[in-house]
Amino acid sequence: MKKLLSVILMSCAFLSVNAQTDSRAQKYAETITKEDLYDYLSILASDALEGRETGERGQKMAATFISNHFEDIGLLPPVKDGEKMSYFQPVELYKNTPGEIYLKVKNNRYDNYEKVVFYGSADTGEEVSSEIVFAGNGTPSDYEQVEIEDKAVLVLVNNIQASQGAIETATKKGATTVFVASTTTDEEFVGLASQFKGWLSGGNLTLEKPKTKGMGSGVFFVAPSVINDIFNTPLSKLKEIAETPDKLKKVKTSKVVFKTEQKTKMVNTENVLGYLEGSDKKEELVVITAHYDHIGRQGDKINNGADDDGSGTSAIMELAEAFVKAKADGNGPRRSMLFMLVTGEEKGLLGSAYYAAHPVFPLENTIVDLNIDMIGRIDPEHKDNPNYVYLVGSNRLSTELHEISEKVNETYTQFELDYTYNDENHPDRIYYRSDHWNFAKNNVPIIFYFNGVHEDYHQPSDTIDKINFDMLTKRSKLVYYTAWVLANRGERPVVDKLQNQRLKKD
Repeated sequence: MKKLLSVILMSCAFLSVNAQTDSRAQKYAETITKEDLYDYLSILASDALEGRETGERGQKMAATFISNHFEDIGLLPPVKDGEKMSYFQPVELYKNTPGEIYLKVKNNRYDNYEKVVFYGSADTGEEVSSEIVFAGNGTPSDYEQVEIEDKAVLVLVNNIQASQGAIETATKKGATTVFVASTTTDEEFVGLASQFKGWLSGGNLTLEKPKTKGMGSGVFFVAPSVINDIFNTPLSKLKEIAETPDKLKKVKTSKVVFKTEQKTKMVNTENVLGYLEGSDKKEELVVITAHYDHIGRQGDKINNGADDDGSGTSAIMELAEAFVKAKADGNGPRRSMLFMLVTGEEKGLLGSAYYAAHPVFPLENTIVDLNIDMIGRIDPEHKDNPNYVYLVGSNRLSTELHEISEKVNETYTQFELDYTYNDENHPDRIYYRSDHWNFAKNNVPIIFYFNGVHEDYHQPSDTIDKINFDMLTKRSKLVYYTAWVLANRGERPVVDKLQNQRLKKD
């Protein structure tokens, strides 16, 4: 009887988020300190970890550092490894190094990194020919206007970061190869190609083993003059047509010929998972994610990735310890918690994609993913008001989750919550570009915490001396308080919108 009464009282206490603060939550929030965060980040973003390139020595060192911390604070290893349990979820990837790659249009040949850049794992073996269709801006309504199955497709995007959604949708609709135009001049494309060459010439990683030979799949980023060559129409005219989707069919299809040669080897990497068992609702799970990989070296320079995503990794290490301390004092969460640092985010959200396909705990029991990716800096838009954080996705699947998030902030942290990047029409399409996406597309509600883009993004200058530790600490506490409420409230957030239905419509 006493046990039943205790459960009822606890349920009432967390049935909804109200303006009343929870002294227990506040007690353990105070254990989240900028000194601890600095200590973790000074290791993660050190030269010794060599930029934490996926599958390389520095990433392995980071994984060991994180798993040792999880063991030291008392998190459980949840991954079966033969007769024992492990903090590591092995992820097998395939490293594809480009060989001979080119595109032929009419009588012109464009070699890789000149006026075209190929990204993908397809190995055609020899030249292949394909019909190519113009699909405007690559929006769902654009794809409804043209037939792209078993064809190549060309789309226009505002910037390279905005292309992922258009590429994914085209692939789901059966396009064999996607051509993307993101620059307005050939001169701009030269700079883009140079960046890509630095990233890709050493090889790109995929979860799927490449097909031995055949059409395969992949993406060609192309310069404006190449587009003109393909459709015999200037880019400026195609942009005009793209603004009116029902005119897309007026652009005549064309033919392209290309060859994509790949050399493949296996790369072993790992997600790092720490588990805290809940009490009366332990079958349900709150997941908190960040990616601990980065982009390694650029020549003799190391990309330390202090903000991206050393900040999120450090935050999770500190949050995990706060919840462990709470449980040790008899104030543990009702729901179980999974603290997960994923690998391969910089290579295409690979670690989180692997977990979503091979979950250690059923996705249907996962009530939320709180994803942290870059929370240690102030972006130019907020230089005069650093008390902010961007939230993305809180309302995409669950209206209730959004309301909980808002109330938690109002009660505990009082940030300016900026939803700029949550706009479905925002050109950067941030919702699709971090690890929460692999949960969201499986209808697990998510919140993504983000400080915005800055000039040091993916540069060797993303270093620890530029981190605002006061804001990193406060943003970490916002995630902590949100996780506390979600782990302890009576009911899981109601999912009132389904992401997979949207994907089918796309």
